Amino acid sequence: MLYLEKIAEERIKQAIEKGEFDHLEGFGKPVDNSDYFNAPPDERIAWHILKNAGVVPEEVFLHKKIYHLTDILKQEADPQTRLMQQKELYELQSHLSISLEKRKRH
Repeated sequence: MLYLEKIAEERIKQAIEKGEFDHLEGFGKPVDNSDYFNAPPDERIAWHILKNAGVVPEEVFLHKKIYHLTDILKQEADPQTRLMQQKELYELQSHLSISLEKRKRH
């Protein structure tokens, strides 16, 4: 295994020297690990796996829906449609509040 590690290290070193990593997303920016370290230690690996799989917690999904619906509401002129969207927004906000409260208690 040591031989393979040396080959890998050498190829990484060559790629760095050629600048092949210079244009990667996030290059030169600090890595944000706050989500990882803010999670309870016994849940960190699960959150990490979910994040890498593109699965987001329900609260994040609800925040995005609320934000999107708020933008739509700003542009809606029809009073009937606005009323339905406001009801939906209220339901989403209520659901988010309940979900956040459950998470606090857990």
